[in-house]
Amino acid sequence: MNKDNYLKVKEEVNNQATIIAVTKYHTVEDALEAYDAGVRDFGENRIEGFNEKRAALPQDANVHFIGTLQSRKVKDVIDNLYYLHSLERESIAKRIEQYSSHDVKCFIQVNVSGEETKHGLKPEDVKDFVTKVSKYDHVKVIGLMTMAPETDNVEEIRNVFKQLRELRDDLQKEFKDIIELSMGMSNDYKIALEEGATFIRLGSKIMGK
Repeated sequence: MNKDNYLKVKEEVNNQATIIAVTKYHTVEDALEAYDAGVRDFGENRIEGFNEKRAALPQDANVHFIGTLQSRKVKDVIDNLYYLHSLERESIAKRIEQYSSHDVKCFIQVNVSGEETKHGLKPEDVKDFVTKVSKYDHVKVIGLMTMAPETDNVEEIRNVFKQLRELRDDLQKEFKDIIELSMGMSNDYKIALEEGATFIRLGSKIMGK
């Protein structure tokens, strides 16, 4: 945990966005150290790590599931699942509705860049998907999530984030609750903030390598 980096990012964010410390490569002890430094939002992409960190962290910490979640595994995380950043299939929404006794705040994962290696819906398919999952009472779509391509081309990265923001703005005309933008990681979060990110997911920047 690099507390100085965390405090610097917090200053840069200036309350615009929630900082999620991605702890998927880190121990429970590392997560607790981050908590003591002031971090209250943590990101995990594996079920074991997610449940482990949730059990160890104080109750006022939020543990976000940021990885791909298989529908058959939903029941294994549902008791602790309050934030899901990777909703892209209706089967996941069905399982949330089936197993959950509480609302789950969901971000729809959008593959803005169109890369075959990335998960997520095509931008043009998002509106129909929101309509489909709106019938599930415990699935609360609060925003969109995307990942920029790994490139040094700042304009290419910016364009991906800008397109997600524009898609959000368009969806808001019909779906008022779609407000949040989960975008930006350690290498590109500053661009994401400039384009309106409200959640940024930082691993190495604040947790170290």
